[in-house]
Amino acid sequence: MSEAREISVGRRGFIERHGLWDAEQQAAAAAVLARMADEGIKTVRLAFPDQHGIVRGKWLTSEAFATSMRNGMDFAVSHYCWDTGQEIVFNPFSAGGGFGRSDMSGFPNALLVPDPLSFRPVPWAQHAGWIVADMYFHTGEPVPFAPRHVLRGALDELARRGLGCVAGLEVEWYLTKLVDPMLEPDHLGAPGWPATAPRVQAAGHGYQYQMDSHLDELEPLLSVLTDHLRAAGLPLRSIEDEWGPGQLEFTFSPLEGMAAADAMMFFRVAVKQICRRLGYLATFMCQPAIPHFYSSGWHLHQSLTEGTTNAFIPASDEHALSEIGMQYMGGLLNHAAAASVFTTPTINGYRRVKPFSLAPDRATWGVNNRGAMLKVEGGVRGDPSAHIENRIGEPAATPYLYLASQIVAGLDGIDSNADPGAPSETPYEETSRPLLPTSLADAVAALEADPIFMEKFGQEFVDLIVTLKKSEIKRYQAHLEAEKLTPEDAANTVTEWEQHEYFEVF
Repeated sequence: MSEAREISVGRRGFIERHGLWDAEQQAAAAAVLARMADEGIKTVRLAFPDQHGIVRGKWLTSEAFATSMRNGMDFAVSHYCWDTGQEIVFNPFSAGGGFGRSDMSGFPNALLVPDPLSFRPVPWAQHAGWIVADMYFHTGEPVPFAPRHVLRGALDELARRGLGCVAGLEVEWYLTKLVDPMLEPDHLGAPGWPATAPRVQAAGHGYQYQMDSHLDELEPLLSVLTDHLRAAGLPLRSIEDEWGPGQLEFTFSPLEGMAAADAMMFFRVAVKQICRRLGYLATFMCQPAIPHFYSSGWHLHQSLTEGTTNAFIPASDEHALSEIGMQYMGGLLNHAAAASVFTTPTINGYRRVKPFSLAPDRATWGVNNRGAMLKVEGGVRGDPSAHIENRIGEPAATPYLYLASQIVAGLDGIDSNADPGAPSETPYEETSRPLLPTSLADAVAALEADPIFMEKFGQEFVDLIVTLKKSEIKRYQAHLEAEKLTPEDAANTVTEWEQHEYFEVF
């Protein structure tokens, strides 16, 4: 490779100089480059998850990618300035870029460092690969606003205690038929005012839960999705027809820590891209502004491990989980309100928080009870599958922050010997249990009032999220005022603002 090509990508020897890969990653890097040569992979999609769970990145030629595996790849830090509607919230040309940090001044570049352990083929594209990257300043310091670094910090804390994390994904989403992409100039939008959402129609009828005929109507597309997801290495387990028209649920076998979050991010991108190529639009927006479309959820199954052993296995019939499992669950309940910004990060997502709706409205737990926020699976002495299913999340949640929030809250429960109390048989009637936030504004207030995430995620990161979410809320409130919508109006009908803000991007 020529000297000019070598120095045009990243910074020479950046990864080795700063010790950014461990031995496992170093070995995986060599295997990735060999696999690319064997399989004729010509481009690699260098993917970076931002604070909203939106995937940014660059497509690199195989030659440039090989160089990035030594030097990293230049990438702007500007994405941290924007809320979900691309409103510029932090002025990058002010001192410290609006963040009070000299390394954020003036729209600078940082460096994306590929994680060789995350490499996958992209089966729906020709000769393409995919890899997730972490962002570092030129000093080798992790950019503190990157959600993957936040999760890594939580996983490192588990590892220091001799623990690991296993998570299973259970994700609902909507498949719609694309009618009009709405690309005329009047529909293109601007920063802070997202483009008009594409016009779609339902892909199938609803309200016949788990009806096999509904699945069969979508079989041609679902078979393509299944083939591509499995070819990419995702442990797809099941597909089912959900409640709403074209609402589907995909579940996956358990994965460890970072691999689970990476899989969720890849899954959303893969589904959206594959469906769009076939004339459909997939959305992970919680409740689209389409008549008769009900809310979708993301149920996160989780347990801790000690070595290869499930640490939540109950030792007796007296408790549903082990002692550490019960304490962990107590922590999830204690910090449920503050964690809502991470489990339910959009204004639209709080439309799920209703009593008697198969979504939780308060911090409760129960054994095999779908009305509870935390549904304990297993709960029988010696059951190796014992784990917690948190039903609070929406499918647009940033996977790294959703999982990290669970670990941080759960570990605090362990440290404080938190008692989750007795299980609920009638969760929606538990008046002694704290209600969950019913709006993003309430969730932000709960986050600001609970010091645990400020301490564990870092003040800079929490300040970023709070500031961006307040911008999102402010723009939503401005829409309600402009349209003269009362709070009751907004509560009863998904607004046009929500559809433009979330439908296509998520």
